[in-house]
Amino acid sequence: MAKDNIQEQINEINRKLDIVLEEVLAQRETRLSIEDLTSDLTIVGSDVFKSTVTELDNAGIEIDGEAVKQLMLKLVRNVDTLNEMFETMESVNDLAKDVSPILHQMGLDGIHMMNEFEQKGYFEFMRETMNIFDNVVTHFSAEDVRLLADNVVTILETVKNLTQPDMLKAINSGLIVYKSIEIENVEEYSMWKAIRAMNSKEMKRGIGFMITFLQNIAKETEKAKANS
Repeated sequence: MAKDNIQEQINEINRKLDIVLEEVLAQRETRLSIEDLTSDLTIVGSDVFKSTVTELDNAGIEIDGEAVKQLMLKLVRNVDTLNEMFETMESVNDLAKDVSPILHQMGLDGIHMMNEFEQKGYFEFMRETMNIFDNVVTHFSAEDVRLLADNVVTILETVKNLTQPDMLKAINSGLIVYKSIEIENVEEYSMWKAIRAMNSKEMKRGIGFMITFLQNIAKETEKAKANS
């Protein structure tokens, strides 16, 4: 019984030794592979270095070894900065990928909007508006524009007064009456007939309106002269 136990222990030890030996052999193979790779890279690096030196020498470029050393030291000292720069570039690249569809859609929307404006005639309207400005510039001098600037307040006040509801109604009534009169078939009035017509209520009110209107114009003219 004891012999069986001893044999089992020996077998277990041999099995473990085999595992250890396999691991050692695997590590040895890995080390040899790394050494071969290092040797190959050394050869390749040496060839690249020699080729680079030859190319630089043929190009007449001299390399300052001290400057190269300083450059390498700076690169080593700024590894963190370089990493941050690359991370920033990656972030910008990701942002560009995210923003590109949005910009593309905005471009399509802009094209559709421009096409809609074109269909509605906005651009044609703008071109005709530019013709208006061209005509204004052509027909008016700089002195005319200066005078316009001097009197723009008065002009705007006049326009403001003209656009009041009561004034617009009066102008509209006058236009309606004018349109209703047949100019070519206006009745002729003799002096006596005109005098008799002036005795009517409508004519008296009309004459009163004209006299009041002229009196008020005279008053406003006097005020304007006094203020000037």
